[in-house]
Amino acid sequence: MNGPGRFSIVLGVLLAAALALSAQAAEQSAKEMVTAFYKMVFYDHKVADAFKAHVGATYKQHNPLVPDGIEPSVAFLSKRFETNSQAINEIKRVIADGDLVAVHVHSRLNDGDRGRAIVDIFRVENGKIVEHWDVIQPVPENAQNNNTMF
Repeated sequence: MNGPGRFSIVLGVLLAAALALSAQAAEQSAKEMVTAFYKMVFYDHKVADAFKAHVGATYKQHNPLVPDGIEPSVAFLSKRFETNSQAINEIKRVIADGDLVAVHVHSRLNDGDRGRAIVDIFRVENGKIVEHWDVIQPVPENAQNNNTMF
């Protein structure tokens, strides 16, 4: 094939490759932003600053213990750190898929606590977090296998 047909195929392949690279770059950017947000909240306990820097004007919450909106989440998390100042949240992995970023975490109240395995899922829109889900499971004392939860 010569001429315009071949050019169209090559152009289509190049466009598809550019779009794939753009999607990968967007996912990487979202992962970095969500990781920065998570560290500000759970490592530095700068909850209000993290929400101001990284959360959109509207924030939809799927955790049944927290109402929608920024202020209820800031209040909930700030109270958690007031009552548990030694709380430790260790990021084990961060995964992105399109506009979703999942953070797999080992959360403990202190060094002696077995803690909980948590997966926080954030939806990112225009570079800001706009939605949150979480799945929480206690780390058991005994397991039916030798694998860890992390």
